[in-house]
Amino acid sequence: MPGYANVIVEIALEKLDRTFQYKIPEELDGQLAVGMEVQVPFGRGNRLISGYVMELSDRTECEDHRLKEIAGIAPGRLSVEQHFIRLAAWMRETYGATMIQCLKTVSPIRQKVKGLEAKQVRLMKNGQDLSNCLALYQKKNAKAKLRLLEALAENDRLPYELVTKKLHISGATLRALQEEGVVEILSEKKYRNPPVPKDPGAHIVLHESQQAIVDQVLADYRDQRYGTYLIHGITGSGKTEVYMEIAAGMAAMGKQAIVLIPEIALTYQTVMRFYRRFGERVSVLHSRMSAGERYDQFERAKNGGLDVIIGPRSALFTPFLQLGVIIIDEEHEGTYKSETMPRYHARETAMERARLAGASVILGSATPSLESYTKALRGEYRLFSLTERRGEGTLPGVILADMRKELAAGNRSMFSGMLLEAIEKQLEKGEQTMLFLNRRGFAGFVSCRECGQVIKCPHCDVSLSYHRDGRLHCHYCGYTKAMEKKCPQCGSPYIGTFRAGTQQVEEAVKRRFPQARVLRMDMDTTRGKGGHEAVLERFASGDADILIGTQMIVKGHDFKNVTLMGVLAADLSLMVPDYRAAERTFQLLAQAAGRAGRSRKPGQVIIQTYQPEHYAVQAAAKHDYRRFYEEEMGYRLLAGYPPAAHMMAVLIASEEESLADELANLLKEQLKRILKQIPAECMGPAPASLSKVRDLYRRTIYLKQESQNNLADIRKLLEQYIEQNGQFAGGTVQFDLDPMQEY
Repeated sequence: MPGYANVIVEIALEKLDRTFQYKIPEELDGQLAVGMEVQVPFGRGNRLISGYVMELSDRTECEDHRLKEIAGIAPGRLSVEQHFIRLAAWMRETYGATMIQCLKTVSPIRQKVKGLEAKQVRLMKNGQDLSNCLALYQKKNAKAKLRLLEALAENDRLPYELVTKKLHISGATLRALQEEGVVEILSEKKYRNPPVPKDPGAHIVLHESQQAIVDQVLADYRDQRYGTYLIHGITGSGKTEVYMEIAAGMAAMGKQAIVLIPEIALTYQTVMRFYRRFGERVSVLHSRMSAGERYDQFERAKNGGLDVIIGPRSALFTPFLQLGVIIIDEEHEGTYKSETMPRYHARETAMERARLAGASVILGSATPSLESYTKALRGEYRLFSLTERRGEGTLPGVILADMRKELAAGNRSMFSGMLLEAIEKQLEKGEQTMLFLNRRGFAGFVSCRECGQVIKCPHCDVSLSYHRDGRLHCHYCGYTKAMEKKCPQCGSPYIGTFRAGTQQVEEAVKRRFPQARVLRMDMDTTRGKGGHEAVLERFASGDADILIGTQMIVKGHDFKNVTLMGVLAADLSLMVPDYRAAERTFQLLAQAAGRAGRSRKPGQVIIQTYQPEHYAVQAAAKHDYRRFYEEEMGYRLLAGYPPAAHMMAVLIASEEESLADELANLLKEQLKRILKQIPAECMGPAPASLSKVRDLYRRTIYLKQESQNNLADIRKLLEQYIEQNGQFAGGTVQFDLDPMQEY
């Protein structure tokens, strides 16, 4: 038996990222396993701290007498599976975080929560034995015992709460009756399950093209050909139905499915559809559930009580023991990329988890990420296409409203004439409207309302951002210039930043259409548990004529009576200082267009834009993904941006602005030395898009290289340099591979 354990300790500062060897005491012999959380003495004071067993060994790394003993197994903790230890190690190697940070990520439910129990009191006597007991307690004037037995004589078992609270039977009386063999206390574990819809529906028969995908995925799995599949299906083509049938096929083989969705707002409708198919064998995980609810769903998953779990990014780490498939819906969404260390992407991490577990991965989207579609074209993923809407729905017609012409005609409001006219007709017909405000990047860029010109960096082909110092900044290379007072293209004085929000849109709609019932869905109206579901249920039930919202209303929702989608400020996401700006704009507009006309009623989409000629806007209006992909990939190839190459952001932060600048310059000088051995393109340092957050000054450096492994090697050399240089003690440095957001 191994006598030693290599433990990685959990310390607050997380500066130590190595294992320490401990002796295994006799009382723990045979009880430890890799991944288990233990208590160990640490430091000169031998204070007890938590750690994770990374390896068991029968060899010591130093003299036996110098080793300390493990104090015990951490009480009340969930063990981290060996599978997750390997996954954490892969994340550390790939994304550059510490092992402790990775372990915390793959084990999101770490603290055990006291379980709920459903107790019952059961009568153990009957016939003459019961009569004798009743006579005895009557003779002894044992009123409480007599009261309970008389109640149990009518019903041989009663809920424990009824016995103690309604019949007023004390715990001492129950213990006495137990010892006498008259009653027994039955205890059954009760899970805090999230509420699920109670309206199971009929099983849906798949279309031939849908069934072909299901058959291929399940056949490959049976033959142990585990792979990654990309389903490119237009909005309303039935991707969710395909997911459900694949999950059902896995369940029939005794396997479990994880279904990832990009946002909590999508949970309600997705769970409702899966519940109709799987009943109580499906559950949900998300951050707005209580700690007890999340813990219980993890317990149900570990104990085989679930076939399907649905949730955002963290649901990827559900401890299924028989994982068969990981499904990532709307795989293009940026929310699948973590914004904290480790900055992992759920897509790649899902593939690694699937590889370790012997499972398959399904990616689905109407607007796939360029990364996924490129890999599918290369043959790294199996590509399936769904090109027709299910049922009676058809793709809606799309009209582009040129807001430059509206301005020239004297219309300075946020609504075009054709959109106002269309909303009026909707109200007359009793049909619903969704108004989508594209808020991504709303406060940073500067544009001309007369000609649509955007002020861009001359070196990086991204928009410049307006800062409080009154200047325009590039967050990639550091270029800066004074704020423009007139448009350099047409000379118009109507130049500045866009400032409208959902609340202003709501007020304007109510002024223009006082008879309309209006709902707003944004962060303010959906705070708290059940906030998203409440708004969506009201709109789905017809309690409102118009729903106003940001990105969360255009993702995956299916409302049969919505026949008009109005897109306000479609250009905003084009102006974000980010190389993915056009891709995100196309995805948002295409997804928004997909919300209308999903039943037999034809739909209409009106996109308000200052740049109707832009290829992303044009492709979205024509529902033409391939046209957009080919043009955008041409730009990515020219500029060397992902997926044409790989990119790594280095984020430097400090409470002192001068130190942030100093550390950024030190890293730039070190990079000059490193890049002599490993060539890469380097941009920056420059101020981050949010140059100060929570009293931390932030600077960024970007690196571009064709090989992800080469970027990993550069990162490791920088990590070594940072660890050896004491100046970095006053700041932090984080690395982000192929970032999904601008810094």
